[in-house]
Amino acid sequence: MVHCNILLLNGPNLGHIGKRQPEIYGSQTMDDVPVLLDKIMGKAAERIMLSRFQSNSEGGLIDRLEQAKEEGIDGIVFNAGAYTHTSLAIADCLAWIDIPCVEVHISNIWARTDQPLRQRSLMGEQCIGVIAGFGILGYALGVQAVYERLTEDKK
Repeated sequence: MVHCNILLLNGPNLGHIGKRQPEIYGSQTMDDVPVLLDKIMGKAAERIMLSRFQSNSEGGLIDRLEQAKEEGIDGIVFNAGAYTHTSLAIADCLAWIDIPCVEVHISNIWARTDQPLRQRSLMGEQCIGVIAGFGILGYALGVQAVYERLTEDKK
């Protein structure tokens, strides 16, 4: 039985998910992720240990990524918020820590045609995939994707 430690990492303005602009981001919170994970993964979800971290600062996120490397975290599901589109520093950190990471966005960043900057990701090249537009469910889908990658690697 494979056990995985997966970090759910949130960037700026994501500390109030479920309350902040529910018309864009929905009303579910990060507390709903384990429930959604149980629904989509069933008993396999019991093999996953989730931890969470949120920071509004780029340095805080990089520090937590480096700490994840030191702790031996198996995978990361990361919504970097606006830093997705602007932070070479986060992309560089993801490259060197070499932990499988899924980039997640609550809204569909490619549908935000009024803001072309939000349609690109500097960190995406360092991730195994991107999930966008599914609300909080995207985090659970990201965990499932990381878990599948990790268990495939251990076969």
